[in-house]
Amino acid sequence: MTLNAALDSRLALPLYRQLYQRFRQALDEGQLRPGDRVPAVRALAAELNVARGTVEMAYQQLIAEGFLLPRGPAGTIVSPQWSRPAAPPAAVPSVPTASATHAGGAPLPLQLGLPALDAFPRKLWTRLAARQLRSQGLEGLVYPDARGHAGLRAALATYLGLSRGIACRPEQVFVCAGYRACLALIVQTLLAPGAACWFEEPGYFIARRALQDAGLELVPVPVDAAGLDVATGLARAPTARCALVTPSHQSPLGVSLTLPRRLALLDWAGRQNAWIIEDDYDSEYRYQGKPLPALKSLDDGGRVLYTGTFSKVLFPGLRLAYLVVPPAQVAAFRRSADRLHNHAPLLLQGTVASFLEEGHFARHLNRMRSLYRQRRQWLAEALTSALGDAARIDLQAGGLHLLARLSQGDDRRWAEAAQADGLAVQALSRWYLEAPPAQGLLLGFTNVASGGEAVELARRLAQLKR
Repeated sequence: MTLNAALDSRLALPLYRQLYQRFRQALDEGQLRPGDRVPAVRALAAELNVARGTVEMAYQQLIAEGFLLPRGPAGTIVSPQWSRPAAPPAAVPSVPTASATHAGGAPLPLQLGLPALDAFPRKLWTRLAARQLRSQGLEGLVYPDARGHAGLRAALATYLGLSRGIACRPEQVFVCAGYRACLALIVQTLLAPGAACWFEEPGYFIARRALQDAGLELVPVPVDAAGLDVATGLARAPTARCALVTPSHQSPLGVSLTLPRRLALLDWAGRQNAWIIEDDYDSEYRYQGKPLPALKSLDDGGRVLYTGTFSKVLFPGLRLAYLVVPPAQVAAFRRSADRLHNHAPLLLQGTVASFLEEGHFARHLNRMRSLYRQRRQWLAEALTSALGDAARIDLQAGGLHLLARLSQGDDRRWAEAAQADGLAVQALSRWYLEAPPAQGLLLGFTNVASGGEAVELARRLAQLKR
């Protein structure tokens, strides 16, 4: 492994991450040892023919994680405190499933939860990040604000007011290290172990696992064409302490929560002093009609906790999410945030703030909507042709994945065969907690780069039918 080998701008992985991984590999393989001096930023940038900011970003991440140690005029060295880890046991290759954790590997065809990594404006992002790195002053050296970067919180408050109809102030916005960190902050602040929580059936398995790990008692509430069945929730657990919903684009069925049910849900929360956790994970992507307003925009009683993430609109490696809390709960959430220390890197927060403030975010979303509409059409047409009567493509108004409902057969066996063949297909039945599951396949379309690729992927999937 050579540090000065050319980086590959054609890869989805940003250049600074490629360089970061090279250093990690050199450390793990013993090519760099404690006390060794690493190349100067200017020299390595010239050798790799990349911007200095790219090298600086990689170095800053390595320094932040304790691998490198800056020594001023003496340069940067491998930290003397770093020790080479023992070799891990050989890993068995795996593919994403509804029970898998993120393993850091390259995306697989048809994988859920990913934006179009090939279409991300990496050069622009690198330029903004380098500028942010050069301009950081004292705020980059002290303990960070537990609520998040002030500029990002202000930019988010403005964006949510314009795009999602949410009237909020920056002090109500909390930046967290991913969606699960938002859930942890909510549970820590407002809920106690054993509290009952309405949960969509079927529902997002990562949220389900996070709430179960926190000790909450999940009450499955069925989802139909109108979204969460509030009447069933009232019958099963009228005194529940919270409800987690995906009202704009239900995960995984893709339906939207109708206005009568939104109002009924808010009425229940107001009467019971319960909390509604709104996961607005991909509402920006709607291909039919105008985007629906957020449930939070109807919240006059201060019962909705609104969560969003940049994983689906920028790239998941950011590990950046945000939470909007009612004004009356700001002080309590600030105390909890300070205790949890779930901070995201200030450099990334500042870069996202610039991306929002300078209009790049809105332009990026517009480009992605057009791109995703085309890619969704490619995959839907290819699947319809290849699968025939075996499945019906359930096209909804928005989202980042397709649902192929099966007319017969076992979706788990089919999905497992597809995963063994390198296709990151998921079985719909695995997203159910209790109810007799529907049979279907969940397929991400965002990284299907051409009509020809869609045809080939659909052909492979059809051949694997069990």
